[in-house]
Amino acid sequence: FGVTDEGGFFYAMEFLEGFDLEKLVREYGPQPPARVVHILLQACASLEEAHHRGLVHRDIKPTNFFLCRLGVEPDFVKLLDFGLVKRTLPDDSRHVTIDGHTTGTPAFLAPELALGEEEIDARADIYGLGCVAYWLLTGEVVFDERTPMATALAHIRKEPEPPSARTEGVIPSSLETVIMSCLAKDPAARPATAA
Repeated sequence: FGVTDEGGFFYAMEFLEGFDLEKLVREYGPQPPARVVHILLQACASLEEAHHRGLVHRDIKPTNFFLCRLGVEPDFVKLLDFGLVKRTLPDDSRHVTIDGHTTGTPAFLAPELALGEEEIDARADIYGLGCVAYWLLTGEVVFDERTPMATALAHIRKEPEPPSARTEGVIPSSLETVIMSCLAKDPAARPATAA
């Protein structure tokens, strides 16, 4: 990004060929656990890098993960759209969004984001990633309520069904355990880091 000599603003973005995780499931159905793990490991690496730099994404959802090809490697994951990012480094308390407003997408919203809590950390993104994993394995969102507000409230109040109860596919118990820990209501009960 920058400014031209004439004073015009510009930015350049990488041209990506591929599709997002929303399209993957909509067009090809729930994904096999091995492929989901391959995707999630890369997503975790991207999130760990962002979190290490003091950035909390706050809008983790299938459309913000893009599958492309890197050389001969298929299913190379890119994390997109840092438009709702929150800086967590002690020397910078600025927010990109207006304080006091709920941010994110209701179907993938961590309870603390739905509540509009001010102290948000990396574990909010981990909750969102648990929701993405659930989507990849089942083709369904964790809570499918009638309105966005009801969906946000479900993330706050309801316990999710295990993904294995929502699909005919076989989900390894170890993978389901990790996903359910990511979906814990209390951030302290979730994995502490994306790593």
